[in-house]
Amino acid sequence: MKKLIYLTILTLLFSGCLERATTKRIDYNASTSSNNKIIKIAQKHLGKPYKYGQVGPNSFDCSGFVYAVFKSSGQNIPRTSIAQSKISGQKLSKNQLKEGDMVFFDTSLKGHVNHSGIYLGGGKFIHASSGRAYSVTISDMNGWYKDKFRWGKHIKVNR
Repeated sequence: MKKLIYLTILTLLFSGCLERATTKRIDYNASTSSNNKIIKIAQKHLGKPYKYGQVGPNSFDCSGFVYAVFKSSGQNIPRTSIAQSKISGQKLSKNQLKEGDMVFFDTSLKGHVNHSGIYLGGGKFIHASSGRAYSVTISDMNGWYKDKFRWGKHIKVNR
């Protein structure tokens, strides 16, 4: 029984930040132009590899990426996607999002947040993807992620 519980816990841990590979390849080699401090920090990591459990600086998992970007801006946030999604503040819908807001997804459609990223504006977000890109990449929230989006959160960033 202990082995079954242990195996179940391990499975749940390793399923965090996992997502299905996108079928549509999106090429966002050019960085978006923004004066937002969070976005500038995030874009410096474009192309760095996805690696479960990592918080940088050379590789990231999804929540580790968000955690590292906000930490670099002087903000302390929780480490995991689910904990990040529970920080205080209003849950934001897609049309309320602003550049630099955290965005949360349920990519497995199991009723809980398991993926996080940072909103860029224009329906795009930057994240460490375990899908086809298997790296820090920019994705369209209106593509594969459309029905997986749950809410966003705003963190006031020190200047």
